[in-house]
Amino acid sequence: MRRLIIACLILGSFTALAADVVTGRIVKVLPLLLDAQGRDATAPSLFERDAYQAYLREHTNQISAIRYAVQWNVSPSGAEKLRLRIELRGIGEGGVPKLKSLESEVTAGTFSQWTNLKLAGEDYKKIGSVAAWRVTLWAGEHQLGEQKSFLW
Repeated sequence: MRRLIIACLILGSFTALAADVVTGRIVKVLPLLLDAQGRDATAPSLFERDAYQAYLREHTNQISAIRYAVQWNVSPSGAEKLRLRIELRGIGEGGVPKLKSLESEVTAGTFSQWTNLKLAGEDYKKIGSVAAWRVTLWAGEHQLGEQKSFLW
């Protein structure tokens, strides 16, 4: 009987320690090109969105920005501040490599969340063509999740 009580106390202390650990992950990253009006599609259909994205990739002079839609989740939600960071590697004028980082503070919910990070204006023009990206989710100084493009 004493062994059973000791085992329950030990397991209970491990679950109490594990409850304080924040875990999270990046589920999906969608890089979407935007036109001068800020649209990623001309109609609310996935087929239309994909067709318009292909059109914008062919007609690069009509692109004004790029938006990264990031789906992420964290469980359990701790009191720490969460940050979502995207690092971009681009090829600027004259083939010069460029680096850019975007960051946003996020709050955890019960289910997965979507956060949009946008690169527009002069920053978009300076970085040129984006060759690779990496998205990370942070709780304080602890990295919870990461997703990166093939060329990262």
